[in-house]
Amino acid sequence: MTKYDNRLLQARAGVARHETSVEQSHRRVPINLRQSGPTPVEMLISTRVRKSPYWHLSVEAGCWRATVYNRIYHPRGYVRPEDGGAMVEYDSLVNDVTMWNVAVERQIQVKGPDAEAFVNYVITRDASKIKPMHGKYVILCNDEGGILNDPVLLRLAEDEFWFSISDSDLEMWLRGINIAKQYDVSIAEIDVAPVQIQGPKSEALMVDLFGEDIKSIPYYGLMEAEIAGCDVVISQTGFTGERGYEIYCRNVTEDAEKLWYAVLDAGKAHKLRVIAPAHHRRIAAGILSWGQDIDQETLPFQCNLAYQVPRNKEADYVGKAALEKAREQIEAGNPPFDLVMVGIVLGGEPITDYANDFWLVYGPDGGDAVGYVSSPWYSPELQTNIALAHVPWAQRDIGTRLSVSLPSEYGGNVVDAEVVEVPFRPSVNPNSREVAKSRGSDFVD
Repeated sequence: MTKYDNRLLQARAGVARHETSVEQSHRRVPINLRQSGPTPVEMLISTRVRKSPYWHLSVEAGCWRATVYNRIYHPRGYVRPEDGGAMVEYDSLVNDVTMWNVAVERQIQVKGPDAEAFVNYVITRDASKIKPMHGKYVILCNDEGGILNDPVLLRLAEDEFWFSISDSDLEMWLRGINIAKQYDVSIAEIDVAPVQIQGPKSEALMVDLFGEDIKSIPYYGLMEAEIAGCDVVISQTGFTGERGYEIYCRNVTEDAEKLWYAVLDAGKAHKLRVIAPAHHRRIAAGILSWGQDIDQETLPFQCNLAYQVPRNKEADYVGKAALEKAREQIEAGNPPFDLVMVGIVLGGEPITDYANDFWLVYGPDGGDAVGYVSSPWYSPELQTNIALAHVPWAQRDIGTRLSVSLPSEYGGNVVDAEVVEVPFRPSVNPNSREVAKSRGSDFVD
C-alpha cells in the first residue's frame, strides 16, 4: 500500500494523521501525540478501567457518554445533543445548582508524623502555611520543573493530608519519592470520593443539607459533617469559578447511594440538575485541565501558574532548582520554552462541545502554524468563542492578532482571533491567580 493509499483510507474513515507543523523543539514528546481525533471504532473497555461508586447513579441520572480519567469512567454528558446538550447543562450551572460525579478525583492520603515535611517536599507552595481543616490548590513538579499534577490539597489534621488529584497517577510518584527520602508517613488511596455541588443556589442547597454552619466555611475551608448517615468532609471548592462545594464521602463504596439520593431529594427545591464537569465554565474562569492544557513537560511559567512558585520558600522541594533557574532565564528575556499559554477570543460558529484535537493557531495573515488551541468553548455571556491557547512568547501580549483553523464540524474555516485577559469573566470565587493579581503580587500563600 502506498502512502497515498493510506492517506486516502484515513480520509475516508474521517481520521487524519497527527499534525506536526508547530515548532516543539523543547519537548521530548510532541503535543500532537495527545490528539485523539474522531474514533470510528468500537472502544473496548475492560477491567483495567473501573467504575466509580457513583457510576451506576450517573447512568440512572441519564449519563449517555463518558471518558476515562484516572482509569475510572468519567461522565461527560447527561443532556443529549438533540435536547440542547452541554449548553443546557451550562445553563443550570450558571443559574441554579448542579451535582457532578467527580469520583475520578482519587484521594491519596499522606498520614504520619512527617506528613507536613513530606508534603512540603513534593509541592511548590509552603505546606506549613496550610492550617488543619483548610485546603489549597497546589502543583507538584518533577526535577525539571514540569507539572506532574495539580490537585486540591486538603489538610484534615496536623498529620493528615489528602491529595484530590487530577488526571495522572500521583500515588506511584509519592511512593517513589519516599523510597529515597524515608519520611515517616503512610501513602495510599483511600475509600473516599467526592461529588461537586456548583452554581449560585449551591449555598442554599448545602444549608438545607447541613445547616447554617455551612455559611461560615471560607473558600478552601473544610468542615466535617454527616448526611443520611454518611460521614463526609465538605470543602468550599470547585472547577467552575461559580459558588460551589465538594462533598467527600467516606466509606463511599458502601454509602454512595445514600449520599447521592439525599442530595437529589434536597435539590428538588433548587432545580438541581446532575451534569458533567462544565469545561465551558472552567475555561472562562481560566482554570486548567491537566493532560489537556498542561502536562509534565509544561513549566508553571508557561501556563499562568507562576504564582504557584514562591520566591520565599526556603525549604527544598522537587523541581526547585529547575524552576528558579527558569525564572531567572525568563526575567533575563530568554525563556527556556517555545510556547506560552494565553486566552483568546475567536470567531466562527459557536463551539458547543469538546474538541478532540488541538486546533492550529496562525499569525493574522496565515503562513506557518505557530501554536495550538488546547481548550475551546462558546461563552454565552461574552457571546463569542473563547479558548486557552499556546502561542510563541513574542505573541503573548493582550491585543495580539492571530487566526485559528477550525475543524469541519464548526465550518472548517480559518477565523480571526485575539489575545485577551484571563479569566475571561469574573469569578464568584476568584482563584489564587486572580487574588494574586488583585494584590499586585505573583504569588499567594
